[in-house]
Amino acid sequence: MSATRRQILSRTGASVAGIAFTGALSELFAGSAMAANGRRGGYGPLAPDPDGLLDLPAGFRYKVLSRQGDPLRSGEGLVPSNHDGMGAFAGRRGRVHLVRNHENRVTGKIAVPTVPGLTYDPAGKGGCTVLELDGRNDVLGERVAIAGTAVNCAGGPTPWNTWLTCEETEDRAGTNGYTKDHGFIFEVDGADPHRTGAVPLTAMGRFQHEAIAIDPRSGIVYETEDAFERPFGLFYRFLPEKPLGGTGSLRAGGTLEAMRVPGVPDLSAVQETGARFEGVEWVPVPDPLATETPVRHQDFGPRGITHAQKLEGCYWGGRAVYFVSSFARAKDGSAATHFGQVWKYEPHGRRLTLVVVFGPSTDVRLPGESPDNICLAPTGGLMVCEDGDGAQHVFGVSEKGEVYAVARGAQNIGTPEAPEWGEFAGVTFSPDGSTMYVNCYTPGTTFAVTGPWC
Repeated sequence: MSATRRQILSRTGASVAGIAFTGALSELFAGSAMAANGRRGGYGPLAPDPDGLLDLPAGFRYKVLSRQGDPLRSGEGLVPSNHDGMGAFAGRRGRVHLVRNHENRVTGKIAVPTVPGLTYDPAGKGGCTVLELDGRNDVLGERVAIAGTAVNCAGGPTPWNTWLTCEETEDRAGTNGYTKDHGFIFEVDGADPHRTGAVPLTAMGRFQHEAIAIDPRSGIVYETEDAFERPFGLFYRFLPEKPLGGTGSLRAGGTLEAMRVPGVPDLSAVQETGARFEGVEWVPVPDPLATETPVRHQDFGPRGITHAQKLEGCYWGGRAVYFVSSFARAKDGSAATHFGQVWKYEPHGRRLTLVVVFGPSTDVRLPGESPDNICLAPTGGLMVCEDGDGAQHVFGVSEKGEVYAVARGAQNIGTPEAPEWGEFAGVTFSPDGSTMYVNCYTPGTTFAVTGPWC
């Protein structure tokens, strides 16, 4: 269950969580294994890596699985740039299929190679690649999983073990050289990409998609929109015609709806942890394809619709979906300022609760800055990727609010002649919980980290 792109924690400096935050963390882990065995105290100090790539605590080791610019093992071209969101799926005979997004815009350094049957728009440089790993994290294969898409940022797994990759753009055909409209979700089968091809799931809407989560009981898909300017993004649900139908079933279409919280036009205005709203409404989207007007600009009737700045992470936990507004700023047009919100929506009862809010009196800060991708760790706690200046980290946050460093990008992540500190992204764990996979966004590098996670 992954949530991604500037989630849960504030984007500022350094301190420790307060009582309100520690209680909120327990809520975030409710209904999952993380609630029972949360990690406390971290894993000890980071030891400098003699190879200058990744500093880890004693007892941990890393393996470089893939780097941008190297040849793909399939022979299809080079490993693309801008490694972002990832999902890890169990394969046969203990193998793992690691599906990796490439958030390439038209300015991307190395495009995802175009492959017949797997390319949506030849002008698009984004897409996904997939690594096939054995039980020792040796790379058995690496190939294109989908090409010709744009700005593939996050997404999420399906209950049938495919990946939904999300385009975080609204560019139309004729814009930036594109030959087709963009802003869609695509399904990717890491075990056999040709099963899913490059088919946009148009009924799920065309907007600046960020992440998804699927209710494993009803099959309803929840979607976040990371809009940068007013009017801000919406929180959506998609009711499939064939819920939980397996690979390819989402192509059958369905109904896209947007969330309306009566009396709350902007979620940033809610500043009290534990605030609860009953009777949440779902309003059909007038034009999911945004043929003339972006969805968030469309007319949802005299009662309007509920917006929020920087809606990003989204994951299912227990019997609810959690979604994140990474920050809101009044100077940008939000109703109020906060450093992050985590919301919980319970479909049974149509209840929305503000689980965590970060702000001047309740902020949570890491020793570094600019938290980004995040996931729930099988051994308890959160893993948070840093995206800022200087050396970058993966931090752990325990259920008690303790913050500890798990990994640090060493100075020579680039080359000895041109050192770089690339942000971390796409943190996720193997199905058996023994390996943490994480990307350096640029220069694109994928690591497997093993050690005493328990």
